[in-house]
Amino acid sequence: MKKNKRVGSLITELLSHPSKQYSYNQFCSKFDIAKSSLSEDITTAGEIIASEGIGRIETIQGANGGLRYVPALSDDRLKQLQTTLVNKLSDPARILGGSFLYTSDIMFDGQLTRSMGTYFAGKFANLNADYVVTVETKGISLAADVAFMMNLPLVVVRREAKYSEGSTVSINYFSGSYDRIQKMSISKRAVSQNKRAIIIDDFMRGGGSLKGVSEILSEFDIDVVGAGVAIASREPVKKKIASYLPVIYLDSIDEDANLIKASFE
Repeated sequence: MKKNKRVGSLITELLSHPSKQYSYNQFCSKFDIAKSSLSEDITTAGEIIASEGIGRIETIQGANGGLRYVPALSDDRLKQLQTTLVNKLSDPARILGGSFLYTSDIMFDGQLTRSMGTYFAGKFANLNADYVVTVETKGISLAADVAFMMNLPLVVVRREAKYSEGSTVSINYFSGSYDRIQKMSISKRAVSQNKRAIIIDDFMRGGGSLKGVSEILSEFDIDVVGAGVAIASREPVKKKIASYLPVIYLDSIDEDANLIKASFE
């Protein structure tokens, strides 16, 4: 196989399995080449991926070393994504009343969720997480993309326990978005003790849902090492969680003026 075909095959394999670690021997055997030739191919493939602004190829040294594709968005690609989301969210036709917005078309747009998933994967790549966790809402598609990009299992915390989930743990939490006490549950088989998790959600107002997820995970002694949300409301300023990473902000909704303001700075 000629070099250009090897590089194309290498890129295809890595992008199809983001964050998965490969040994050098796997590709040396596949292409029937020496490690020195593979190193040159990896350098070329890394330059192509970096020029596209979608991440990098990371090499791992040592006996158990190898390589993996680490997804991430370049500054230019991130700004394009944020601009697109702000423009879409600012459409006044989204106003449903009671300060609620229609966002299903955004959260079920595969291209947008894949780009957001790439962004979060790059930001959380070095947190050594064991799970990506989300609540049973519109954020599932985004969380699934993050889980795919990080090569991690997805755990969905349900609003109500399901018989098919087996034994569950449930808690009550206060939802600021709905201004009432709500319930969430998680299957005991979904997670293991003493692990690390990243929480992903589609929208955050006061952070009640994310705090609830954090509390239910603490029942298994799972540390929450990161939290990402597609859209975060500016108000209230004080959230129920200390740290989170938004893609864009919802600044304000003026139903009388039929106006939505969103930003990413």
